[in-house]
Amino acid sequence: MVEKPDAVICQDDVVWLRGGWGRARFRVEVADEPAEQQLGLMFREDMPASSGMLFVYPEPRPASFWMENTLIPLDMLFFDDTGSLIRVHENAVPLDRTPLPGGDNVKAVLEVSAGMARALGILGVENESPGDAVIAHPSFDSTRTVFSCAGE
Repeated sequence: MVEKPDAVICQDDVVWLRGGWGRARFRVEVADEPAEQQLGLMFREDMPASSGMLFVYPEPRPASFWMENTLIPLDMLFFDDTGSLIRVHENAVPLDRTPLPGGDNVKAVLEVSAGMARALGILGVENESPGDAVIAHPSFDSTRTVFSCAGE
């Protein structure tokens, strides 16, 4: 078994992000079933800064989110099946029904507290090359990812 450089120990309820800005760890709830994905973070009144929700799709697909019934502002980070960042929506407005498109090849979306993407130095695709920020989580196929879980 060959481990990739900088591999991390992964758990289902933890995601790791890495980029030119450093590394970050978030405790997450995983939404991988349609009912969980439909509910998402709706009706929550708060969320710790180091927490989030990871939406995972079985296969890459077009994805668009909105903030209907979501009471807290969020940053949304969209990743392809290699774990590379493809889009960031910063500070999504609570209760707004405007669609926030993530692209056509989305494997996962990480929702975190608004302002977290900027605080970490993660910028939208306009300001950062896609792939500079990457995610590690057991839901990604480690044979395709740049940043992966140790021992896979």
